[in-house]
Amino acid sequence: MNSHLPTPRLGIDVGRVLIAPDGADGADTSFVGGSLADALATPPFEGMFDHVPVLVQRFQGNVWLVSKCGARVQEKTLQWLEHHNFYARTGIQRGNVRFCRERPQKADHCREIGVTHFIDDRQDVLCHLDGVVPHRFLFGPQKQPAVEKGVKWLKTWAEASARVMLGEP
Repeated sequence: MNSHLPTPRLGIDVGRVLIAPDGADGADTSFVGGSLADALATPPFEGMFDHVPVLVQRFQGNVWLVSKCGARVQEKTLQWLEHHNFYARTGIQRGNVRFCRERPQKADHCREIGVTHFIDDRQDVLCHLDGVVPHRFLFGPQKQPAVEKGVKWLKTWAEASARVMLGEP
């Protein structure tokens, strides 16, 4: 790798990306609005524990979680990660978790960390990352999968581990 190229770093959203949606409309209703027990019982997104470790290895551990949520959901998220033995199962470091209160702030975290690749389930977040993160990926089932220029759509974690590569054009 050329020394003038940035170190590849992957950012991953949490809700409806790592943690499965449970609402009929694809919302994360039990996790956000339910009790802590409901949140802890929310399953991981199908295939996540099989494929995220592949990406962590590919990015040589340079992987961060960047999530938008309030204080209550932030605490549930941290407890969910512990409850599911997330760090040991994926290889992502405990210190590589960032939270923000507004979606546009994800761009600030990505700029600070030097994220080169980002996976999120929301097109609006990926729009905020335009010009900050060169490789942007829309994840999971989408009601309107019209993808913005420069954004690639990943329907599953298997597709993510097959398509999120270093040195992409």
